[in-house]
Amino acid sequence: MTGLRFCMLTTFYPPYNFGGDGIGIQRLSRALVRRGHQVTVVHDIDAFNLLHRGPEPETPDTDDGVVVRGLRSGAGALSPLLTQQFGRPVLNGARIRGLIRDGRFDVVQFNNVSLIGGPGVLRMGRGAVTLYEAHEHWLVCPTHVLWRHGREACPERQCLRCTLHHRRPPQLWRYTGALHRQLQHVDAFIAKSEFSRSKHREFGFPRDMEVIPYFLPDIGGNERAPAPAPHPRPYFLFVGRLERIKGLDDVIPLFRAYEGADLLIAGTGEHEAALRRQAQGLPRVHFLGRVAQDRLADYYRHAVALIVPSRCFETFGIILIEAFRHGTPVLARRIGPFPEIVTRADGGMLFDTAKDLLGCMRLLQEEPAVRHRHATSGRRAFPELWSESAVVPEYLSLVARLAETKQGSRTEIPREETGS
Repeated sequence: MTGLRFCMLTTFYPPYNFGGDGIGIQRLSRALVRRGHQVTVVHDIDAFNLLHRGPEPETPDTDDGVVVRGLRSGAGALSPLLTQQFGRPVLNGARIRGLIRDGRFDVVQFNNVSLIGGPGVLRMGRGAVTLYEAHEHWLVCPTHVLWRHGREACPERQCLRCTLHHRRPPQLWRYTGALHRQLQHVDAFIAKSEFSRSKHREFGFPRDMEVIPYFLPDIGGNERAPAPAPHPRPYFLFVGRLERIKGLDDVIPLFRAYEGADLLIAGTGEHEAALRRQAQGLPRVHFLGRVAQDRLADYYRHAVALIVPSRCFETFGIILIEAFRHGTPVLARRIGPFPEIVTRADGGMLFDTAKDLLGCMRLLQEEPAVRHRHATSGRRAFPELWSESAVVPEYLSLVARLAETKQGSRTEIPREETGS
């Protein structure tokens, strides 16, 4: 049975990528290929280079069967800057339309389109089933992250002032209704959590949204054998980009007095220098830098817990389910989608203040039975809720329903892949 032809349009895609959205798109694309579908990813290299410091990454020869098309306009940073200002792919529009036309895709999925095409790209589906996956809050927030004035999770709109605070040029198209006019070209919108769906609605997004979470590979027999603990002392783990919004500033000071374990920090980012200054004189705080995924698994497995202190409204939190997959409990701030995820799995504890976090740390380290219960619950919940086998059929089922509605069942979906 012939598979479907998918096109993924996104600003960032590994290795031209910064955060979890590109990795999530890559996982979905590879999973679809494994199920017999054809996937082409179109991403914007100029946009990556505009924001990236250092040499351009090497492009791999293959991506597990995914066809990857990186756009270069010939104008460098000017292309994404024009897209950001005008809300359409000024220099790459003809190329994108040509790729979609020649690909004759059954499904076109828009992901993070902020710098590859803005709202103007949403009309380029050419009769295919069209989806928009909201990896960030770009649909309702010019800065993507609902982090108002660089100091607080956004309680209400002050978009112009906030944009200027972030030193970004205002996007005039956001005040013309252009985005809402282009939404009609999208058949369905996907939020990554119930929280994110509610936050979109609260901030005025006019369309309904499906909730389909991120996923990770199934736990299988080809798992690498566990290695010895990568650190000589008990430790708590942080994984993520080092930015102010991630909340590590609240965690590091706790290790001035907490002597029972260390804090290991895996990741890099623009806030790293400030965090290192804060950690000076604290021998129990260790910066690991960027850690490869296979090595990171061992850091998860041997950690007392993963600490997730983010201060902002994230759309999901892939690192939480990474911890669950490896049998590691989570200590997460009570904000955004984290309560939804932690509570559903019973895979850890929530905190509001640094004092709360300190109490949770002590409880998990001093009461092994409590830690074991949360670790076991999270590990048990993972395959049912956030594994590839659980989530990809849910995604394909949505595609099937949309195809039946849009094309009168002309698009054929293999029954074994939809869970029907």
